[in-house]
Amino acid sequence: MKFIEFDNQMRGTLAFAVEEYVMKNPKFDDEYFMFWRTKPTLMIGRFQNTIQEINSQFVRDNDININRRHSGGGTVYTDPDCWQFSFITWKNAGQVKDFRDFTKPVIDALDKLGIKAEFSGRNDLHVAGKKFSGNAQFGMKNRFLHHGTILFDTNLDNLVRSLNVTDEKIISKGIKSVRERVTNIRPYLTKDMDSLTFRDTMISILKGDMEHILLSEADLEEIYKIEKEKFLTWEWNFGNSPKFNMTKSNRFDGGKVEVQLNVENGIIKTCSIFGDFFCNGDISVIENAVIDCKYELSTIKSALQSVNAEQMLYLINIDELVACFVE
Repeated sequence: MKFIEFDNQMRGTLAFAVEEYVMKNPKFDDEYFMFWRTKPTLMIGRFQNTIQEINSQFVRDNDININRRHSGGGTVYTDPDCWQFSFITWKNAGQVKDFRDFTKPVIDALDKLGIKAEFSGRNDLHVAGKKFSGNAQFGMKNRFLHHGTILFDTNLDNLVRSLNVTDEKIISKGIKSVRERVTNIRPYLTKDMDSLTFRDTMISILKGDMEHILLSEADLEEIYKIEKEKFLTWEWNFGNSPKFNMTKSNRFDGGKVEVQLNVENGIIKTCSIFGDFFCNGDISVIENAVIDCKYELSTIKSALQSVNAEQMLYLINIDELVACFVE
């Protein structure tokens, strides 16, 4: 594995462009590690409806960026005191990999700083029973990405207020609730340090004897192009919400799945799937599979099985997925 150092100017869009560029470019034929941060940003999960997730007024008033990432999972708030890490590896038989494989090095590194972290749930890291890290994954061709957050000294008030809650009473309770369930890790350090010292220390531990590489000017030119043409566009970050006349959602061990359908004369005409689940592939494959199908359980299930939908979704089986289409 090699360590990629780059100046992302604290832009999530640029970091996402680097991830995509490295995953697609055949000259990057090894495994890679990155450690980075952003300006105040809401990172929207790949399959989420942006408008439903954010508190638009608060986001505008506080100059918080909206960036959609390639990976699934829920919306996360990051700022200059929240660090991100990325591992780019190879796919393994097209399956979603165990989150523990990638979080263990982070847990071990934090242990050296006196922080007793542990893996919890489907994709989180906890300390003293509180969450400080969320993780997400996705695959692209023969490549695989795992990235996660580390709340070091993040503004937790902004974390709550930037999400889609507008009632002040609920916000007040939400902040209290978040403080009971979520934490920064700075208070748990054996020896206090500022954010940049934490970054340098974590990189030193995680990097080990990895080869240190810098992106070339030619690489950066292509990366800026990806950022501009994809990750900075309204279409990618917001997109047009499709019209629908039927919607159904459920929450499973693998996350929330919401299916929106247009059904005309008993035939499915359009399908959109949202949620904080993880999908190892292109969700449009699943959406398109049911187009022109009769709106009935057996037909929908057969269509989903025909594209191996269950193998694409993490901790969601075929019957659970079908239940999001019909009773």
